[in-house]
Amino acid sequence: MVLSIHLDEPEGATPLTPDELQGLKATHITNRGELNEIESANITDGLTWLERRSKRSDVLSDTAAREMHKRLFGAVWAWAGIYRLTEKNIGVPVWQISTGLRGALDTAKYWQDHATFEPLEAAARLHHQLVWVHPFANGNGRWARIMADTYLEQVGFDGFLDWSAGGSLQTESEHRAQYIAALRTADTHDFSPLVAFVQKIARQ
Repeated sequence: MVLSIHLDEPEGATPLTPDELQGLKATHITNRGELNEIESANITDGLTWLERRSKRSDVLSDTAAREMHKRLFGAVWAWAGIYRLTEKNIGVPVWQISTGLRGALDTAKYWQDHATFEPLEAAARLHHQLVWVHPFANGNGRWARIMADTYLEQVGFDGFLDWSAGGSLQTESEHRAQYIAALRTADTHDFSPLVAFVQKIARQ
């Protein structure tokens, strides 16, 4: 069945292919607003699962990372938790996803074990690396932000990151523009704007 859906994507979002759109479980969805609503409900359920999991669980593994994405988006998308099969406007080539993700997670574990960076900088760098790999067809930004949040909890950070700053990163705004610009600067190996952004949204 061909879905009739129009997704008015904000700047920096990853377009879905027609085949990927066929993975939408809620076939009544016709626009981005409706999709955001059901994805938000799924993410809320995923965060409830995350809160109830063992605090000794290690988020820095391939299995945990994929399970996280599946919990956050699995009620909406059939391919949640499965590596993308198509090339995107962002992300490593499909054949590099598995090794790229493991490399990002292993590197973050090294930072944790050796206190290479302060927690907020480590979280910012991990977040960028996960977005850079872009392992899934969609939802990578939200998944990567929650991965960074969970990493901070794992290293004992006493606080949280207010990513939306009272608004939303899913729609066009000055806050989203600053976030996207910081990520793109990090692509050039200059992490200072992204670290500053994360420090600004940290709440303790």
